[in-house]
Amino acid sequence: MRFADILNFAWQVVRGSRSRTALILLAMGIGVAAVVIVSSLGEGARRYVLDQFGSLGTNLLIVLPGRSETAGGAPGFIVGKTPRSITIDDAIALTRSHSVKRFAPLIIGTGDARWNSKNREVPVLGTTADYIQVRHMEMAQGHFLPEGDPHHAEPVCVVGMLVRRELFGAQEALGEWLRIGDRRFRVVGVLAPQGQSLGFNTDELVMVPLASAQALFNTDSLFRILVEAKGRERVPDAREDVLEIIKTRHEGERDITVITQDAVLATFDRILRALTLAVGGIAAISLGVAGILIMNVMLISVSQRRKEIGLLKAIGATSGEVKMIFFTEAVILALGGAVMGLLVGKLGQMAIGQLYPAIPFSPPWWALIAAPLTAIITSILLSVAPARRAAQLDPVQALSRR
Repeated sequence: MRFADILNFAWQVVRGSRSRTALILLAMGIGVAAVVIVSSLGEGARRYVLDQFGSLGTNLLIVLPGRSETAGGAPGFIVGKTPRSITIDDAIALTRSHSVKRFAPLIIGTGDARWNSKNREVPVLGTTADYIQVRHMEMAQGHFLPEGDPHHAEPVCVVGMLVRRELFGAQEALGEWLRIGDRRFRVVGVLAPQGQSLGFNTDELVMVPLASAQALFNTDSLFRILVEAKGRERVPDAREDVLEIIKTRHEGERDITVITQDAVLATFDRILRALTLAVGGIAAISLGVAGILIMNVMLISVSQRRKEIGLLKAIGATSGEVKMIFFTEAVILALGGAVMGLLVGKLGQMAIGQLYPAIPFSPPWWALIAAPLTAIITSILLSVAPARRAAQLDPVQALSRR
């Protein structure tokens, strides 16, 4: 028999047994779709985290109070003491480093923002003029916080676009006085829409000078210091300089943690890639289940098609050609299931993307190749037993149904 004859015969068999074919296609399609959708979720989460950290700025270091090497993520609380605070003077001292381009100290709190009869609770960020450059943010109106001595409190603020819209509506916000807590601030700028960043909506922010935030929240401690190195190649030097400068100021104790942006990105990338592979592998188990279904259905099919197989062998078909017919049927079914699974998986990915538009759900290239390839290989391997049983049938006994 020519291969074209084998292919045509297998196709006729697949078309003739519609219920059996539909069952196998459904099982195989579900397996492939599961791999595509699950890997899309993992890859989307990975890209989302990388995009969020990338939006923080470039060549970035984050200085936190407390030493993570000695007590994990919250060192002071485990041993019953609070980590030593980072102050404005500590932040200013970082300019001694030749690798540090600029820095932005942060104080974060919440307060009730009021204008006329309208009010809403807002996150309040105390920082300096360099923050907008460190974070690569843009202004929609007005200007950012004024430059000058960070110890000096000025009654000015910059509001996010959502705050401007909800409190001021159609009214011009620039020049208006906004009351936060027991203090009044004149609006000097409106941030351009920024959206979510690490789960934090910057459009809801109200930014005030650092010293004003210290007075508002009655604290001298900084929440974080964002440090921008002069170049990517200077990041390691900047990190070491920051550690040494703060160590000198804190009486020789290295009691801060400096996180580099590249290190965080690399860690998250490794974790989420491993997670995507793991859940993709778990989903791929369903392809093995579908392959077992093909094997069982074909074993039953051998018993039902004894007369047909006997006739093929009686007119000259060899055992190898009979095996090839079964292998061809398995490949046709696997290909059909794979195509259906890819389509369903793509539709599922698009549906999830509509629910969560901020996350870039997209299956990785390896999933689009591995899922259908696994389906085909599984189908061929698990069709060996039915094909061998069919090839071993005696034509006389098969035709006589013995």
